[in-house]
Amino acid sequence: MRLLALVAALMPVLSTIKAAHFDIPEVDAVVSRVRHDYSAYINHTPSPGSSNTTRKGAGVKPQAAGQPYWYEQIAHQGISAFGASGYKVYRNVKDYGARGDGSSDDTAAINAALQSGGTCGQGCSSSTTQPVVVYFPAGTYMVSSPLHPAYYTMMIGNPNSIPTIKATGGFSGFGIIDADPYYTSNLNWGSTNVFMRQIRNFVIDTTAVAPSSAMNGIHWPTAQATSIQNVQFVLSQGAGTQHVGLFIESGSAGLLSDLTFTGGLKGAALGNQQFMVRNLVFNNCGTAISMFWDWTFAFKSISINNCGTGIDMTAGGSSSQSVGSMTLYDSEITNTNIGIATAWSSGSSPSSGGSLVLENVQLTNVNTAVTGASGTNLGGGSGTISAYAQGHTYTPNGPTNAHGSMASVSRPGSLLSGSKYYEASKPQFENLPVSSFVSARSSGAAGNGRNDDTQALQNGINSATSAGKVFYIDAGTYRVTNTIFIPAGAKIVGEAYPVIMSSGGVFNNVNSPVPVVKVGNAGNTGTVQWTDTIVATQGAQAGAILIEWNLASSGTPSGMWDVHTRIGGFAGSNLQVAQCPTSAAVSPNCMGAYMSMHITPSASGLYMENVWLWTADHDIDSASNTQISVYSGRGLLIESTAGTIWLSGTGVEHHVLYQYQFANTQNIYAGQLQTETPYYQPGPSAPAPFSYQSSLNDPNFAQSCSGQGGNCANAWGMRAVNTKNLLVYGAGFYSFFNHYSTSCSDVGNGENCQSNIVSLENCGAVNLYNLNTVGTTNMLKVNGNTVATYNNNLNSFTDSLALYRQ
Repeated sequence: MRLLALVAALMPVLSTIKAAHFDIPEVDAVVSRVRHDYSAYINHTPSPGSSNTTRKGAGVKPQAAGQPYWYEQIAHQGISAFGASGYKVYRNVKDYGARGDGSSDDTAAINAALQSGGTCGQGCSSSTTQPVVVYFPAGTYMVSSPLHPAYYTMMIGNPNSIPTIKATGGFSGFGIIDADPYYTSNLNWGSTNVFMRQIRNFVIDTTAVAPSSAMNGIHWPTAQATSIQNVQFVLSQGAGTQHVGLFIESGSAGLLSDLTFTGGLKGAALGNQQFMVRNLVFNNCGTAISMFWDWTFAFKSISINNCGTGIDMTAGGSSSQSVGSMTLYDSEITNTNIGIATAWSSGSSPSSGGSLVLENVQLTNVNTAVTGASGTNLGGGSGTISAYAQGHTYTPNGPTNAHGSMASVSRPGSLLSGSKYYEASKPQFENLPVSSFVSARSSGAAGNGRNDDTQALQNGINSATSAGKVFYIDAGTYRVTNTIFIPAGAKIVGEAYPVIMSSGGVFNNVNSPVPVVKVGNAGNTGTVQWTDTIVATQGAQAGAILIEWNLASSGTPSGMWDVHTRIGGFAGSNLQVAQCPTSAAVSPNCMGAYMSMHITPSASGLYMENVWLWTADHDIDSASNTQISVYSGRGLLIESTAGTIWLSGTGVEHHVLYQYQFANTQNIYAGQLQTETPYYQPGPSAPAPFSYQSSLNDPNFAQSCSGQGGNCANAWGMRAVNTKNLLVYGAGFYSFFNHYSTSCSDVGNGENCQSNIVSLENCGAVNLYNLNTVGTTNMLKVNGNTVATYNNNLNSFTDSLALYRQ
């Protein structure tokens, strides 16, 4: 069976079951068949273009060749606080026998580094107690079969002399890195539950494999808090090449950034719920990006050069489009036959399938910009596509089933770098010597989840910052009983997602909330860089604000990359199956947080990328990912008066009142937002078990839902109040359950898990591209009035509108 037929089979299953963060054997069984019929899948695509000219794009960062990397030299003291005694977090592949000499077969040695010591591999659905960092020094590592990173694994190469992982000529397997192997008929792990893993700083080389052999560089079905960064895919450019750089067929979210693809039949073949894809370069690919299903993808800063087709989103054809929506902006396509191939027409099915928005896309020598089911939708040539949309539009009323050019959005200058939205990749501090780092454990912190590490962490942060050094948080869980303060000038990097975990009575007064981590005080100016850390709570913490950001940054913004909040559902949290089962009545002991993150009125100039603010819907350390009921009041609240906030690939899930709320703010850029409503609602209905706080501009459900049904008082996915210049490029706001039942979102029952999910109240200059909702009757309300409903905007799985503008 060809993959297109497989996808056609997959989508009705998704529509029936409404996949969320839980295992779905029926879906996995269908998806797993992709592997066995992969040769049919790759055969339907045109051969690469004949041009051998490459165009230099952004992609992978330049290297400081030969310079030592501090992470290879630092003392590795990281531990698993709640794992087995003596568990080894850090592994250097050379210590396991890998040679990296370009001729020895290093497969067994690398897999030993990846899998030894009780990691969460085959037979393990998920675990927070087995974090792994596998480090690759410079070299060329030959492999003859796939490498299998376990759950919660980071694969890191030396960014100053990027290592190559190269397939041998006799390679046998699904991909050089197979991150979710088909051990049985299903994926090893339910891909929508595969969280917290990374691959960065590699060359992935398939060129020794015969061009005619089907071959993947990386197989990466994955979900939230995951990323691939700074990777070059070098693929065969031989006649009839069947090589693919990156293959993703399932999952839920993540980040792809700073990647370069050269050659191959396809650079990236993608199928996933939603993804943020940024700063990718494709040279000499048959098809740069092949989309075979999605709900919503955002592509920013993409450079496509000398390819047959830039982006192919024709899967399913015009009668059953499998690609829900896609946004491409701040990008360029050069010397390519077809820029974007779609199956869309004014009469295609489903009615909003194949929604496409283009903005600030530069064409150079492109024969056809956009094709559709009936031929050319947008002509080619050279020039800039200022703004184009096909799908359902609301300006501000609708829907209009339209395709064509549209007015450009007015972009605030404070959000731009040149003509494009500002962007910044996660710093790895590769130019610094090891002497520039101060370790948390060397500063006296235990990281064992039991000791009170408050003072030791604070001393380490203060010492590092005052000396102009980077504070390095070794792997571990750091229990704190009072606020950790991060001053202006701080640089903080974590190893294997260390956890700063609040505990005790200071954080458990719902009437007097206290930040767990506080960045700056009101009136402070300067910058902070913070990466690879989790902020969490232990037990009842009804007054905990996990992150409070007060710092104002001008010039170069501050940044958070791969910094997440996690409320319950992990070992040591005391908010797991035993304490907070779904069958129990609402308990104060399961009120895990007051708010995940607050960007206060004094703050400004903050860039956030791949940040996931999660209240656990299930216990990650339960063998069966058992659902739980944990309550946290609010998600991300942005009240910055000056604004100038960038949200790139962020997600906020399962908070009681709202996931995203923008209040009295301005100048907000958001690339690919994602939310889920609490699974237990409306039992209790919002704001229970918390209370309405007018001082925080809380939604007043008692007022707005008066006289309406029980599905009204559910958490907002996004709410904006008194906000201007809110610019959203892709959004997925999902409500899968009504008190743990999915019947509200089953096909034929209507989308009635909740009544409303997005609200704009007294706002101006709002631009929403590719808004997607699930399980919600009213997709969008403006000043209390319903603007868009699900039944007018049906898509393959979600309900979609390509454009809303006011």
